[in-house]
Amino acid sequence: MSATIGVITFPGTLDDVDALRAVRLAGATSKQLWHADDSLDGIDAVVVPGGFSYGDYLRTGAIAAQAPMMQAVIDAAKRGMPVLGICNGFQILTEAGLLPGALTRNQGLNFHCVDTYLEVANADTAWTSKFEQGDKILVPAKHGEGRFQAQPETIEALEKEGRVVFRYTDNFNGSINAIAGVTNETGRVVGLMPHPEHAIEALTGPSTDGLGLFHSAIDAISKIGA
Repeated sequence: MSATIGVITFPGTLDDVDALRAVRLAGATSKQLWHADDSLDGIDAVVVPGGFSYGDYLRTGAIAAQAPMMQAVIDAAKRGMPVLGICNGFQILTEAGLLPGALTRNQGLNFHCVDTYLEVANADTAWTSKFEQGDKILVPAKHGEGRFQAQPETIEALEKEGRVVFRYTDNFNGSINAIAGVTNETGRVVGLMPHPEHAIEALTGPSTDGLGLFHSAIDAISKIGA
């Protein structure tokens, strides 16, 4: 039976359609989830996509983190459901307490829209098992507030526990230790600032490397259900 991966839409979300397409191209069934609903019935994994939820008012991701659907995601993640946060979705996951740290204004206070190579630092998560540690993947990044920050003890724990998932090879936004993505203690919740859903077809993206995250999730879902 095909895995079903849900993608949440908030007011101001921009990349939900792209994420839904990535899910389908990877071979799973996609389902759009509405921020005001609170049911994940029939959903095997969730993508919290990029954009500017609620216009980034208050703080990026802060309002979206309080949505009914996010409470359902928090509960499901605690039970082991794979969850991926992309860009604004990563910001939402940190605000919801599912991932550590915060995403702050880029170094130089500039918005960047670039294709960037990421190094896969952890290939043992639900979203990276189709890669090898040390692989370089080419994906777009487009954000003004993607500089990963955390307390020194949090950074130390992330590094010691192998919970840094992706690193920038150029670190254009000034993130601590060039951190582009992290995971929780279980390896099933992952957040990253760059956009794998925009690197799924040679015609439209800089590569097809982003499909690896969605193929990994499908594999993880099959193992969870086994």
